[in-house]
Amino acid sequence: MKTISILGAKGRISSAVAMAFHQADWQVIAVSRSGHIDHLPSGIEQRGANAMNTQELIDACKDSDFIFNGLNPPYPDWSKYSIPMAKNVIEAAKATRARHLFIGNVYNFGTSIGISMKESDVQMPDTKKGKIRVEMERLFQQASKEGVQTLIIRSGDFFGGPNKGSWFDLVVTSKLHKGTFTYPGPTNLPHAWAYLPDLALAFVRLADKADDLPLYDCFHFEGLTLSGEDMKLLCEASIGKSLKQAAIPWLMIKIGGLVVPMMKEVAEMSYLWQTAHSLESTKLISLIGNDYVTPAPQAVHQALIDLEVISTPKAKSAT
Repeated sequence: MKTISILGAKGRISSAVAMAFHQADWQVIAVSRSGHIDHLPSGIEQRGANAMNTQELIDACKDSDFIFNGLNPPYPDWSKYSIPMAKNVIEAAKATRARHLFIGNVYNFGTSIGISMKESDVQMPDTKKGKIRVEMERLFQQASKEGVQTLIIRSGDFFGGPNKGSWFDLVVTSKLHKGTFTYPGPTNLPHAWAYLPDLALAFVRLADKADDLPLYDCFHFEGLTLSGEDMKLLCEASIGKSLKQAAIPWLMIKIGGLVVPMMKEVAEMSYLWQTAHSLESTKLISLIGNDYVTPAPQAVHQALIDLEVISTPKAKSAT
């Protein structure tokens, strides 16, 4: 049985990945700062580590065949923590001889991002966070020359699962209970979404193919490309009623960013809601297939159930 350490195991993507590997009969080690996460299956071992402490991270990943890197500091802390954490993960992978799985995002492409972005497309980051992400991936590629294998799956915005903290739950569906659908940009533009259970399973399948892959490789996860109009219709179908539409006051957020660091960081990424974009996953599909991808209506419906926006029908009692 192979073993994988999941870093940042309290986070949205890491918790989903932990469950996917657990369900695939891997030995899973959930690594968090506290070393304790509620509601994890008893078969998942829990360990504590501060990702800024190299030795703690190495100790937490002991006996691992793989390390999944889901570490993601709050936006205002990216400049301080992202690169040091990336270097510590590399050291942990070297010390344990583990393979490194990393979740990429679309920030690398900057404001020049477009439709059907491929792995080979030129990355031109023009935001602070985009430049940080490019530098992290450069470090991982450099480490591959020292024997550390890094496999990246790049995706769009997350949704799905009970954990909160994404645009889907914080904004888009936050007022559905009041009959309002909120969208951060023009509703006619395609936007890249990643349904977390599908993305997590893609990592499981990718790990199974690691022996056949180079020491550094990147794959795009197309996920679901949906416009705001598409998403609104899917939400309406799930809750069974029409929804009013609201927008995000970007001007107020940008003004607020003058005094509130988080608002400033959020405003920097507003272009992703003003620019049509999607990812092409031909390379990933050729390797692991796409039979695990959940259709959009089912994915959105289940995501709303997970967030308790809607409830599942109660089974009829036997008479």
